[in-house]
Amino acid sequence: MFIGHYVPAFVAAASHKSPRLGVLFVAAQLVDIAFFSFLILGVEHMRLLPNATVMNPMDLYDMPWTHSLVGALCWGVLFAMVVRVMRGTWLAGAIGGAVVVSHWLIDLLVHRPDLTLAGSPPKLGLGLWNHPWIEIPLELAFAFGGLWLFVSRTRATWAVGQWSPLVLAAAMALFQAINWLTPQPAKPAPAPVTMGWLGLFAYALLAALAWWVARTRRLA
Repeated sequence: MFIGHYVPAFVAAASHKSPRLGVLFVAAQLVDIAFFSFLILGVEHMRLLPNATVMNPMDLYDMPWTHSLVGALCWGVLFAMVVRVMRGTWLAGAIGGAVVVSHWLIDLLVHRPDLTLAGSPPKLGLGLWNHPWIEIPLELAFAFGGLWLFVSRTRATWAVGQWSPLVLAAAMALFQAINWLTPQPAKPAPAPVTMGWLGLFAYALLAALAWWVARTRRLA
């Protein structure tokens, strides 16, 4: 998934005890932020394989530090400690950490078997990327259902707050469309470093927009 990962961020942000939406957007994608950073640095690896799945060509054959359950838990604990320092409460940290770990659980639905528990087989994944007519409505329901919940639990504090969620929704839809409509490669190839940079750019822009939305709205 891509934008479907943001549903735990939207749900958590509807609580006064949680970190703000921008922070939770970082939490929701922290596992992939780390993966693309490691891809750029050569620590983890991915190749493009035609029809690796129906919906995308990613052959995620080496990602033990980010896409193992143990790895995700470690990233969640680290994020929780950072939030504890920033927000001053362990509850806010625990919520942020749970959003981080949710990434692995949601990935389990869509990935082909390439996720691990601790970096080595067995490899897990239910493979919904091979069933687009299930995955596409599920992803849209996750992402925009979560956004609707957040908007319904908040009110605009500035005039711009009436339409700032629409800007976020449009950006999410655009990035998801690019993700879905990028054609499959003609032959196997190593993943280019630019793919990592583009992923980091998308996550940074969406987190910045989420931070802006939270600045323009307040919990009811």
